[in-house]
Amino acid sequence: MHNIAAICFLLWSCQTSYAQEHIYSGIVSDAFTGERLPFATVQMLAPEGGGVYSDTAGYFILKAQQGGGKLKIAVSLVGYIRQTATLTAGETNIPIRMIPDESGLKEVVVTGTMKEMRKADSPVPVEVYSPKFFLRNPTPSLFDAVQMVNGVRPQLQCNVCNTGDIHINGMEGPYTMVLIDGMPIVSGLSTVYG
Repeated sequence: MHNIAAICFLLWSCQTSYAQEHIYSGIVSDAFTGERLPFATVQMLAPEGGGVYSDTAGYFILKAQQGGGKLKIAVSLVGYIRQTATLTAGETNIPIRMIPDESGLKEVVVTGTMKEMRKADSPVPVEVYSPKFFLRNPTPSLFDAVQMVNGVRPQLQCNVCNTGDIHINGMEGPYTMVLIDGMPIVSGLSTVYG
């Protein structure tokens, strides 16, 4: 009777130690710049499965019930080569360094002819300003925001109705076309804007 109780206790203790939950954490960053990479996919490989996304600071936390305290993961993010790593339970903030994928798509610029081409192949100098540029210089309107761009000068035309035009490289408003998602703005201000 004592042998059966001992065997049952041994099986129960093995099962609870195997089913123990382990916590793994890490930081996803760019291998060259060290910049933290948000929203990277961190996937647990077999036998666990499942996964999480890194937060806005590049951190992630995984909980797994795998025995042995080791967990194999795969980390992927658009524009970077997929990385695999083995994490050990108990270690915190394990660095995962992502290598940029140089074979990815090149930046596409829409020119005045509405044809897509790479920025390097464009015959006209094109500058692309990301939302990050405008977030660093917050203003209440696009009219005020573009005055921070070289070669662009907004000019107020009427103080009563508060209309203005945008001069690019000295060309007046009728030579400037303002587009929203590729569609020109057509309104009562068509004489101010081209």
